[in-house]
Amino acid sequence: MHLQSCIIVEDEPLAAELLAEYIRQIPFLKLEAICTDALFALEKMHEKKIDVLFLDLHLPKLKGFDFLQTLKDPPQVIITTAYHQYAIEGYTMNVVDYLLKPIEFSRFLRAVNKLKTPPAIPAEKREEVAGPDSYRDEKFYFFNVDKKNVKIYADEILYIESGKEYVKIVTPEKTITTKFQIGEMEKYLNDVNFMRIHRSFIIAKNKIESYSASEIEIRVAGGIKKIPIG
Repeated sequence: MHLQSCIIVEDEPLAAELLAEYIRQIPFLKLEAICTDALFALEKMHEKKIDVLFLDLHLPKLKGFDFLQTLKDPPQVIITTAYHQYAIEGYTMNVVDYLLKPIEFSRFLRAVNKLKTPPAIPAEKREEVAGPDSYRDEKFYFFNVDKKNVKIYADEILYIESGKEYVKIVTPEKTITTKFQIGEMEKYLNDVNFMRIHRSFIIAKNKIESYSASEIEIRVAGGIKKIPIG
């Protein structure tokens, strides 16, 4: 098992200690430091290669997103914050997950299970070998629809909307309905591209056309679907 080094960037002592306690329970994570501000974190990142950053957004000296934008080659980032309205901005910066405080261990565990093992070959070298267009994400799921198991490719899904005991899975070509609760669906997808932004909606990050603090827009057959955040 590859051990991934991580640091916590958090200026609230209780929140930092809770994260540290969670990290100690994960066998593939090694906590290198708890940093109370972004500049301290930057110093630690210059001292040692860091694989994972647990980053609060409201920090002294330099805010979390501003800090991320200064990094030329950032590690994998999991955002920790009390403010849901920054979720979309975080995902447009390719964060692994966005955890809302107070953070339950089960939710933390789902986030760290999305972390990727650092590749043995640098990304630019892999492109030289494979070419930038030679790979297509072939991940797919099976969903039970009218007593049949229907295959849906991950990169087809635009968004998922919850009913009571059922969810609607919307793609550019079709919409299917299957018996799933939205929380179970979130766990089943287990993919960093999918994000639950509302109690009733999961969206595909790479399908976002535009966003504001209160809603996102996704292009669907026949127009634009507006989906609330919160």
